[in-house]
Amino acid sequence: MITFVLLAAMLTMASVVLVATPLLRRSGAGSPGAPWTALAAAGLLVVGSAVLYVTWSNWPWHPAAIADSPQSMVAQLARRLEHDSGDLNGWLMLGRSYIVLQEYPLAARAFGRALSLSGGKNVEALTGEAEALALGDESELDGRAGRLIEQALALEPNSGKALFLGAAVAARHGDLPLARERFAKLLSLNPAPEIRPIIEQQISAIDEKLGMSPAKAAAVQQDQAAAGAGGGGARDATAIVRVNVTVAPSLGAMAGAAPLFVFVRDPAQGGPPLAVKRLESHFPQSVALTPADSMVPGRVFATGQSVQVVARIARSGSPVGVSGDPFGEITYHVGHDGLVSLVINRVTP
Repeated sequence: MITFVLLAAMLTMASVVLVATPLLRRSGAGSPGAPWTALAAAGLLVVGSAVLYVTWSNWPWHPAAIADSPQSMVAQLARRLEHDSGDLNGWLMLGRSYIVLQEYPLAARAFGRALSLSGGKNVEALTGEAEALALGDESELDGRAGRLIEQALALEPNSGKALFLGAAVAARHGDLPLARERFAKLLSLNPAPEIRPIIEQQISAIDEKLGMSPAKAAAVQQDQAAAGAGGGGARDATAIVRVNVTVAPSLGAMAGAAPLFVFVRDPAQGGPPLAVKRLESHFPQSVALTPADSMVPGRVFATGQSVQVVARIARSGSPVGVSGDPFGEITYHVGHDGLVSLVINRVTP
């Protein structure tokens, strides 16, 4: 900008010389020049050009306006952190600021510095870097961003941002039970009024995909609320389902790299499973499920209950069964049966 101002001043002075010189020169008849006219013309050129530049240009001529702009304030913070690189809160603030400015690579870098300073233990740094990476490239949810979110949930299971991002990752991977569990837990934390409808909409969409009726979904939500009011309730430590999953030789070639889902269901009721695990497809494989594997808080199986255990190879990657998925199922008496064989020997029509 300084170069432009200097060039503009030089051009203005050249214009003054070109206009004033003829006015100051004596005419051929010997009459004097017009010095006052030359002075007035010079003044008009100098003052007029300055006024017009200030009035018509879009440059913020007032230094305070430049100093108070968000970009300038963020730049000042970044320069300060260059000399005080150990300020954890400063790096977190810089990361949040870059998110607002949509400078996602810089935000990821700032949150990464904060994460290093915290020894990998700061939840805001974990979720902040994950958010910045995902906003810059959504496929990062399948890579580093997804791993950062899981680390955040392990450190702080009730982190609102970690639960929301974790639910989005689970839904992206087709793990609808886990996505629903995380959205439901987030809903139980009393989120902001503008966020609650979004979460409820996500839960309703998942319930529809899982085949849960509105009445059943409402009952599950009531069970959740009751469990939350009572502190979650005590889990039955003796309730365990143990199966050894194998696949029939005729279906072995259909497994491939597809994930294996093992569900515990209540045969007398519909709705989501009482417990679920997502595993790699390798056989034989011993699997143990407990109430800790429940997908909905407060909806668990108990000792003495007769349940249905289903093992399914999800060729589509989704926990929702589709035509062509190999599966097997058995009836299991919780607390009575031990390790039971479950053979995958059928194909979903």
